[in-house]
Amino acid sequence: MSLAARLWRFLPLRRGAAPGPRLPAGTSGSRGHCGRCRFRGFEVMGNPGTFKRGLLLSALSYWGFETYQVISQAAVVHAAAKVEEILEQADYLYESGETEKLYQLLTQYKESEDAELLWRLARASRDVAQLSRTSEEEKKLLVYEALEYAKRALQKNESHFAAHKWYAICLSDVGDYEGIKAKIANAYIIKEHFEKAIELNPKDATSIHLMGIWCYTFAEMPWYQRRIAEMLFATPPSSTYEKALGYFHRAEQVDPNFYSKNLLLLGKTYLKLHNKKLAAFWLMKAKDYPAHTEEDKQTMDVRPTV
Repeated sequence: MSLAARLWRFLPLRRGAAPGPRLPAGTSGSRGHCGRCRFRGFEVMGNPGTFKRGLLLSALSYWGFETYQVISQAAVVHAAAKVEEILEQADYLYESGETEKLYQLLTQYKESEDAELLWRLARASRDVAQLSRTSEEEKKLLVYEALEYAKRALQKNESHFAAHKWYAICLSDVGDYEGIKAKIANAYIIKEHFEKAIELNPKDATSIHLMGIWCYTFAEMPWYQRRIAEMLFATPPSSTYEKALGYFHRAEQVDPNFYSKNLLLLGKTYLKLHNKKLAAFWLMKAKDYPAHTEEDKQTMDVRPTV
């Protein structure tokens, strides 16, 4: 039986219908003489029309709320399906090397609260900044824009490895515009986020590779930068080529041949460690890597002397 039908059973009788029972004067429970204590439904409840309308409004409110819940749930499902569709398109464009189309797609959703969309937008902004045809002014704007998207992704989901990874990458990029002091200070934060990304997803080769770059960068830091770091910080960041090599190899084990730059840096690190044979092996692999992106093409052009 519907809710409206159930409620209708309790509505007061119409005027002229059989009256309800009367409680006679002096009946147990009454105080003295009750006079006309007739307990008809409409007399107790007041105006029967008003009461009926109240119950009907309550029923309608109930059904309205139920309808609102159904519509709200449907809207959430539809929104989730739409996000999934956008992510599929975005990943297809990324794999196809369509950097600018990907950026144009994702910027339509820059006000999104979805971490998956936001970290991809951070990556897309950075990738456009890296294009050779992007002007220096546009590049700077895109670098800071990418950092904001990555920061928002991290705020929305601190348990997402990609949010940590891209926040660290974008923070590192911003350091190029903020001087050596800021760059060194940010290095600690960058390292923490790369380590967190690896902890959250040990199978993400890119995060492991980036931790290798962090080690490589501080292993080859010029003496004057190291001196500045020592003056600014009690314990400046430092690392070794051996640690960098460990991360590059680990990344390759997780996902073999995943990234041209990882191959290149394996070769360069072996050169730093004076192992020319292995350096030549990895540098040749980097040279023969099929170029899918502009960065791959740039990697092929970098050929250290063995």
